[in-house]
Amino acid sequence: MQKNKKLLCGALAACFTILPLSACQKNDGYTTIHLNEVTHSVFYAPMYLAESLGYFEEEKIKIELTNGGGADSVMSAVLSGDSDIGFCGPEAALYVLIGGSSDVPTVIGQLTKRDGSFLVSRKAEPNFKWTDLQGKEILAGRKGGVPAMTFEYVLGQNGLADGTDLTLNYDVAFNLMVSAFEAGTADYCTMFDPTAYEYEAAGKGYVVASVGEASGEVPYTCFIAKNSWIEKNEKVVEGFLRAVTKAVKYVNETDSAVIAPNLTRYFDGTSEQSIAASVERYRAIDAWRTELTMTEASFNRLQDIIENAGELSRRAQMNELVDNSFASKVYSEIYK
Repeated sequence: MQKNKKLLCGALAACFTILPLSACQKNDGYTTIHLNEVTHSVFYAPMYLAESLGYFEEEKIKIELTNGGGADSVMSAVLSGDSDIGFCGPEAALYVLIGGSSDVPTVIGQLTKRDGSFLVSRKAEPNFKWTDLQGKEILAGRKGGVPAMTFEYVLGQNGLADGTDLTLNYDVAFNLMVSAFEAGTADYCTMFDPTAYEYEAAGKGYVVASVGEASGEVPYTCFIAKNSWIEKNEKVVEGFLRAVTKAVKYVNETDSAVIAPNLTRYFDGTSEQSIAASVERYRAIDAWRTELTMTEASFNRLQDIIENAGELSRRAQMNELVDNSFASKVYSEIYK
């Protein structure tokens, strides 16, 4: 396990030797940020709303959004310079830190504070208990990724272990899990909304639990950039986080039916009803950080989760990886 992690760290660190292919570009007074997201979900609604509602425009920022399809790919894009800001689990940056890189990516903001996936079963289980997974096979994500590790952590809290009590299938790529599940692989699958909501609405499966509710607060998805980029773009970082913080405030204070029309262009083919229901479900589990800072307690829980999965060779101090100063500053401006 640690051998694989060392190989990943080495590969990521090697990306530092590649010349940047893109950077913050300034055109007509606007700064273009190349932003790479780990996956596409209503779970990240505030980030899309920051653009849709014009908050990025107020900061003279344009976003060029790409989907990395996994935290490892997102981090590789950040390290190579293909992306300015990566949006993924902070474990990807933690692995680079532990690998000894000279330009460790820094977490500049945390958007989600718990796992955003829902456990989907093939059958209705209105009285579902985590111990019902005994003897079952579950598609829960990529080995070493926060979704899979958080799921393992929840299992452990309920006295269950992979390989002994049940089977976690790590063989399917994160963005192919739903199609594999629909094709007959495994007994359960974790899905984000609006996918989980629409899967259930189509009668294909049943949402039986929220992984985030069961795991507790953890720094799940964060904005990450290289220190060398941050040092050259401090005002841009502030503007970016100011826009997202305003969007979180909007989500927390606005009816989901009003929010949904502002998100439809980001989810082609998804109904406003599905989007509204997904926003409501994420708000119900208290998914987003109001202040985009990371807490010491949640950082330590993240390390507990990674350690529990056998993926952590050493623990780190939060200040080695996280800079809360930008997020704290814009929060104090918005919530005067």
